[in-house]
Amino acid sequence: MDLLDALCGRQRAKSVVELSLEEPFRRHYTTIFKAIDAYQPQKGALAQLAGPYLPRPKKRSFWLLGVDVTPQPRPYARTLAERGFVYQPTVITSNKPITIGYQYSTVALLPEKDPETPAPWVVPLSCQRVEHGQNKAMVGAKQIDMLLTDPTLPFHGQLVVEVADSDYARPAYIATHRKHPNLVTVVRVRGNRVFYHQAERSAAETGGAPAHYGAPFRLRDAKTWHPPDDTLEFPFASRRGKTYTVRIQAWHNMLMRGKNKPQRLRMHKYPFTLVRIVLLDGNGQPAFKHALWLIVVGERRHELSLRDIYEAYTQRSDLEHFFRFGKQKLLLDKFQTPKLPREESWWHLVHLAYFQLWLARTAAASTPQPWEKYLPHYKQRKVTPTSVMRDFHRLLRTFGTPAKAPKPRGKSPGRQKGTRLPPRKRHKVLQKSKKSAS
Repeated sequence: MDLLDALCGRQRAKSVVELSLEEPFRRHYTTIFKAIDAYQPQKGALAQLAGPYLPRPKKRSFWLLGVDVTPQPRPYARTLAERGFVYQPTVITSNKPITIGYQYSTVALLPEKDPETPAPWVVPLSCQRVEHGQNKAMVGAKQIDMLLTDPTLPFHGQLVVEVADSDYARPAYIATHRKHPNLVTVVRVRGNRVFYHQAERSAAETGGAPAHYGAPFRLRDAKTWHPPDDTLEFPFASRRGKTYTVRIQAWHNMLMRGKNKPQRLRMHKYPFTLVRIVLLDGNGQPAFKHALWLIVVGERRHELSLRDIYEAYTQRSDLEHFFRFGKQKLLLDKFQTPKLPREESWWHLVHLAYFQLWLARTAAASTPQPWEKYLPHYKQRKVTPTSVMRDFHRLLRTFGTPAKAPKPRGKSPGRQKGTRLPPRKRHKVLQKSKKSAS
């Protein structure tokens, strides 16, 4: 608890061991690693802990979940096992966007925002490392499945919408979730994909097997598009006050091709709604070069309006804010350890710390720096994760901590003089094989 409180109220620590210098941490710095080793939560423990506090949706008719992965770079940790090449975005275009380390998959609840003071809060529910040979999308699918099958969570059996980026627009991921009739999947697709209309000819007309796929629908070629089944336009104002027009087009009952390997997936059983979103400026011209393409899959997808689909997917960016805040403020990727289980425990502990900040948001006060009091979000009294973290020491003094005071037990004798520890084993960087990459 002392380590968790020191992390939530971090002010000056730039590394994990420096958390021992924070005011809430009352023990020796060596106990930090004992605390991390002692925290070994079971699968689903964070979701069960957060379940009673999850805010029920009021304005929308569904619960919104987001899933995504983020890299944990460990290029110099040669004694750390199971490191591999993972994707990491870079601002230098000539460099390859890869690093050596791990990927961690996170599933979080995206709660409804206050329209007057919107803040990018999420509620983390599950965190899991993507092991070597695993597909990150399928790891996220298992996390979602674990949450939906848990009867203790408040959204069990209710309409749930999940949002994800284009890496999850795969037949295997989409087909896996169709066993949940109450789940609707909204994922972005790349602009070079090819989908298909449903075939109009039956088996009697073809004289053989029934035709499932009709004419192709190429996202790059507007000549292959038929008139949309549904359209919507509404104004949109950016944070800088610039006005745009959001134009949404939808085509119902579209299909994607299935796969035969490694398992046969008949994707014609899962029709979806194809959505195209374009942002128009004041002159009626597209504000961006490429349009946003989404697919909406699920038995209850027709219960979502085009406005619901747009607002649900745009809120997915809050997960990016969570990863950035975790790495910049909560030292999410700053823990250097040669033990892989200890690193996994640290990632779970940081997710728990963010959840504690989310719980404290209603009691936190706005404490801007003198040069920040004129910023718009401080004038609006917007409660952000950073503002709660800045006021956390005051909250601790107000509410106290359940952690017991430390009791000195003398000095440890330590290692005997002349003790020599064997060198740690060096591990090679693992590379994906063709079988695991598929």
